Amino acid sequence: MSTRLLLVEDDNGIAVPLIRTLERDGYAVERAATGADAVERVRRDDLEPPAIVLLDLGLPDMDGLDVCQRMRESGYAGGVMIVTARGGELDRVLGLDVGADDYLIKPFLLSELLARVRALLRRTHAAAAVEESAGASAESAPAPFRIDRDRRQVWVGADEVPLNTKEFDLLAGLQDGEGGVVKREQLMAEVWDENWFGSTKVLDVTMARLRQKLEAHHAPVHVVTLRGVGFRLEQGRADA
Repeated sequence: MSTRLLLVEDDNGIAVPLIRTLERDGYAVERAATGADAVERVRRDDLEPPAIVLLDLGLPDMDGLDVCQRMRESGYAGGVMIVTARGGELDRVLGLDVGADDYLIKPFLLSELLARVRALLRRTHAAAAVEESAGASAESAPAPFRIDRDRRQVWVGADEVPLNTKEFDLLAGLQDGEGGVVKREQLMAEVWDENWFGSTKVLDVTMARLRQKLEAHHAPVHVVTLRGVGFRLEQGRADA
């Protein structure tokens, strides 16, 4: 069966040749022309979610960054590649922070797009294999949990938990709280910027990914949310 991709692009002049190229490379491509349609497609229980979403930012009904965030909040765990003409540093940083895995700036070579799709598929397949292996080998006794701040690595026993920069910084900030509540404002200032002017929803999205990764590797700690206040790191597995 062909790997399913979802292209979120409202411009026919861009979407049609992209779909043609991807289908020639063996992919099954669906298209959504609006952000709302894209979010609905990854949320539906009666449809297998796409392996990768190729997401434009300049959509007619909502910003693509909001689309990415809503997809992640809905539980979509596949790959997200932003494909856009917006190449500014802030857009790239925000895109990765709200859950995108890759960011490709228009105009681009079709060969580069195909190479990035293949690379993203390899990464998502590897991550899924790690989670499956972690679940199959989980034991009743918790594995040792270690945060190596020098190397910026997190370990559960012999398995490394793959965290991105923001996820690691959030975990370190929670550990510094020594079991107490760390306020949202403090985490935003420490992990993002004390003068951050955007939505703090990026904190919730990143924290949700951190929580999922800790649970997937059966870490002997878990994140507790105090709605509207902050978060704390507690001992014990979330599913215990």
